[in-house]
Amino acid sequence: MPDRIRRSSDVADRAAIPAASPPTVFTRPRPRSSDAAGTAALLPMVFARPREAVAGARRVLAGDPAPLDASIAHQVIGLVERDFGDASAAVGRLLLAVRLARAAGSAEREADALAAYGVALIHAGRTRAGLARLDRAVHLARGAEAARVRFRRARVLWVLGRPAAALDDLRRALPVLRRAGDPIWTARALTLRALLRLAQGAAAGAADDLGLAERLFATTDQAHDVAVAVHNRGLVAFRAGDLPAALAHLDAAARAYRRLGTPAPDLTIDRCAVLLTAGLAREALEVAAAGVRELETLRGQATRKAELLLMAGRAALAAADPVTAGSLATAASRLFQAQRRDWWLFHSRLVLLQSRSFTPALMRQAAAVATRLEALDSPEAGPAHLLAGRAALALGRAAVADRHLAAAARERGRGAALSRVTGWLAEALRWEAAGDPRRTLAACRRGLDVLRRHQSSLGGSELRAQSTTRGAELAATALRTGLRAGGARRLLEWCERWRSIALAVPPARAGADRGMRAELVRYRGVTARLTEAQTAGRAAPHLRRAQLALERRIRARSLQRPGDWGDLVQLRPVVPALLAALGPARLLELADIEGQVHVLECADGRVRRHPAGARAEVAAELEFARAALQRLAFGADRPRARATMAALDASGARLQELLLGGAATGLTGGPVVLVPPAWMHGLPWALLPALRPLAFCVAPSARAWLRSRSLQEPTTRDVVLVAGPGLAGGPLEVAAIAKLYEQPTVLDGPRATAAGTLEALDGSWLAHVAAHGKFRADSPLFSALHMHDGPMTVHDFERLRTAPYRLVLSSCDSARLAPSGADELLGLAAALLPLGTAAIIASVVPVDDEATADLMQTLHRGLRHGLTTAAALSAMRAEAAEDPLATATACAFTAIGAG
Repeated sequence: MPDRIRRSSDVADRAAIPAASPPTVFTRPRPRSSDAAGTAALLPMVFARPREAVAGARRVLAGDPAPLDASIAHQVIGLVERDFGDASAAVGRLLLAVRLARAAGSAEREADALAAYGVALIHAGRTRAGLARLDRAVHLARGAEAARVRFRRARVLWVLGRPAAALDDLRRALPVLRRAGDPIWTARALTLRALLRLAQGAAAGAADDLGLAERLFATTDQAHDVAVAVHNRGLVAFRAGDLPAALAHLDAAARAYRRLGTPAPDLTIDRCAVLLTAGLAREALEVAAAGVRELETLRGQATRKAELLLMAGRAALAAADPVTAGSLATAASRLFQAQRRDWWLFHSRLVLLQSRSFTPALMRQAAAVATRLEALDSPEAGPAHLLAGRAALALGRAAVADRHLAAAARERGRGAALSRVTGWLAEALRWEAAGDPRRTLAACRRGLDVLRRHQSSLGGSELRAQSTTRGAELAATALRTGLRAGGARRLLEWCERWRSIALAVPPARAGADRGMRAELVRYRGVTARLTEAQTAGRAAPHLRRAQLALERRIRARSLQRPGDWGDLVQLRPVVPALLAALGPARLLELADIEGQVHVLECADGRVRRHPAGARAEVAAELEFARAALQRLAFGADRPRARATMAALDASGARLQELLLGGAATGLTGGPVVLVPPAWMHGLPWALLPALRPLAFCVAPSARAWLRSRSLQEPTTRDVVLVAGPGLAGGPLEVAAIAKLYEQPTVLDGPRATAAGTLEALDGSWLAHVAAHGKFRADSPLFSALHMHDGPMTVHDFERLRTAPYRLVLSSCDSARLAPSGADELLGLAAALLPLGTAAIIASVVPVDDEATADLMQTLHRGLRHGLTTAAALSAMRAEAAEDPLATATACAFTAIGAG
C-alpha cells in the first residue's frame, strides 16, 4: 500500500514536469504583463468559494500568463486538489507552482508555493521530502509570510503526531500574524492551537481560542473556515464529554461542507470517534469504511486514509470483529510507517495487538507499545498497559500483570469519564488477581458510578443504552467476585447496581422538540404511502429513499438530545426495601455469570441462590419454543396443534429446569416477579409449567418493579380502546371490549391516527391497542404500531407527558425488546415503563388474531373486576387450557412491570 501511493506521487511529478531541465519559458520569459495582485486574490477564495477559485485560476492560465500569475493559478488549483480532491495530482500541480515562482524570481512567492507543495507531499505519504520543503520555505520567507509558512508546518507536524514541535512553530507565528493584522491566518493559527490544547486536555483554553478564531472569521468571507470552526466546536464538546452537543455540531459542520461541495475526511474521522465513544461501533465502522471509499475514489490524502483505516479498525474491535480489526490495523500501520508518523503508528499497533489472542509475544509487544505511547504522552498508554496486564494474567505472570495493571489504573483519576472507567477496571482486575474481594468490589463500584454520571449528559435512549457497553466488564468482574465471595444478598445488590445503570436515568422526552414532531409526521406520511404502494405491488424506490432519509434525521435528533438531569444520586441498597415490599410474592432475579444462570430468590425476608443451567442450552431451547409458537400462530402446525403443544410443554419443562433450577419448587401459588437479563426478555415464560397457573410478571430490574409498584393510580378511570387498520378482528375485538366499560374512548377507522391515539393515551387509566405491530431489531426505536396515518413509533411514545397507567398491546411482537449496549433494552415496553406505565400486557411472539380477540375479552373481564394485570392474564390462560391454539396464544402474552 505505501509503495503504490509513493509511485502515484512520483508519476504525478513526472507528468507535470518533464525529467529534463525546466522549459525555456522559465529561463527566458517573454515580456508579458502581470496582474499578480488580482491573481493573488484567488488564494483566499480557496477556502471561501473553492469552485470559484478554481474557475478563476483556469481563466488566468487560459490567457498565457506571466510566470508569477501562473504560479499563483497553479497553486490555487493544487490546493483545491490537495484538500478536496486528487491529492496525488496536487503534488505535480504544486511543484509546477514552485518552479514558476522560482522562474519569476520571487522569493516570497516561492516560499508560499514551497509550503503548499511540502504539505501536499506529506499528505501523499512522503513525509521526509515534505518536511524538507517546508523547512526550505521557512528559510526563504520573511515577516508575515514566514509566519504563515510556520503555521502550515505546525499543522502538518500536528498531523504527524509531533505536538511539541507544532506548538513551538505556533508560538513564533501568532504574534507576527497579529501584528500584521491578518485575521484569516491569525484565526487559523488560533484554531490549530485550540486543537493542540484540546489534545492536551486543556478544554477551557481550547474553547477560548476557538471563540476568538470564530470572531475573526466572522469579519471575513471564509465560508470553509467558518465550517471548520463549527466542526471544532464539536471536538471541544466531545472532549468535554458532551456527546449530544458534539454530534449536533458535527452534523451542522457536515451540512456546511456539503453546501460548499468540499469533502471533509477530518469530519468523518471525528464523527467516527464520537460514535465509538457513544458505543455505536457498527455505525462508526460503516462511516469509516464509506470515508475510505470516498478518499480512494477522489485519490485523496493518504494521511487521512491511514487515519480512517485506524478508526475503522477500532470500530471493528468494538463491534467484536477482531479479524476485520486486525486487517484494518495492519493496513493503517503500513501507511503510517511509510509516512513516518510514529504517534499514529503505535496507536495502530495497539489495535492490531488488541485483535489477537494472548501469547507471551503479545504480552511483550503490548508492554513495548505501552512504553512508546507513554513517551508520546498518548492517552492510549493506559489501554496498552491494560492489554499487557490482561495478557500477563492469562499467562500466569502475576508480577508482570500487577505492574501493568497498576500503570493502567492511574487513568482512573484523570481524563475523560470513559478513560476513568477503564482505569477503574484495571484497578478491579488488579485486586481480583491479588485475591482481595473488598478492594475489587470497591473499584467496580467507583467505576460504575463514573459511568452513571457520564450517562446523565445523554438525552437519547439509544445513547444511554449503548453507553452501558463501557461498564460491562466492570459488572462482570463484580458479579464474578460476588459469587466467589459468597452471600446471595450481596450478589443481588450487584445485579441490581448493574441493571439500574440506565434505569436510574430519568426518561428521555421529545415532546418539546417541534422539529422532531414535524419529522415524525413526515415519516408517517411517507411510510403510509410506501406501504400502500408495496401492497399494490408497485415499486417505490423514491419513497423508500425518503423513508430512510427521515429515519436518519429522526435518529440524529434523538442522539443530539441533551441530558439535563445533573449528577445522579447514589444508589441505595435495594434488598431491604425489596424484601419489605414483596409480602407473599416471590421475586426471582436471574443472573448470567460467565455463561451460567443463577437464580436469586427473594421471599420470606431472605435471599437464596440457586444454580441453574448454561446460557447456551437456554438459548437453543428458547429458539425452538419461539419457532413452534410462531408456526401455530401462522397456521403451519394447526393440523397437528395438539402434538405441537405437547412438544411445547416438554420444551417448557426443559426451560424451567435450565432457568429456575431448584427455585421452581418454591412457587406454590403466590404472585411471582421475574427479573431476567436482557437477552431473556423474548422468552414466553408461561410455557414453564410452574409459572403457567400463577400470576407472574416480568420486570427489567427489581428497582424498576418497585418503582412501577409505587406509581399512583389515576383518580379517573379513563379507558381508551384503539383499533388500527388492517387487523381483521381488530374492530370486533375493540367493540366487544367496549361493552365491558362505561363510556370508553373508542378510536377506530380514520379516527385511529397516531396523533389522536397519543392524545387519548396520555394519562389514561387503561388503554388497549389492537393494531399490527412491527419490531425493528435493526433500529428498536422505530418499532411501531401501525395506525391509520402510518406507524406510531417509540419516538412518538417518548412525546407523552404521562404514559397510560395500564396498557394492553394485543398486536404481534409488541412485547419484544432488543438488548442494546451491554444489558439494556430498547422497544415499546422499555420506553413506556420509565414514562410512568405501571403494567403492560403484550406478546413476545406473533399471535393468531382470531384467538387473541376471544382471549382479550376474558382478560378485560378480570381487569374490570379489579384483578392485577398478572392475575387477569393468569385467568386468561386458565380459560384457554382446553384449546391448544388458545393455550399457545395465551402463553405468548406476558405482563411487564408491576404485574
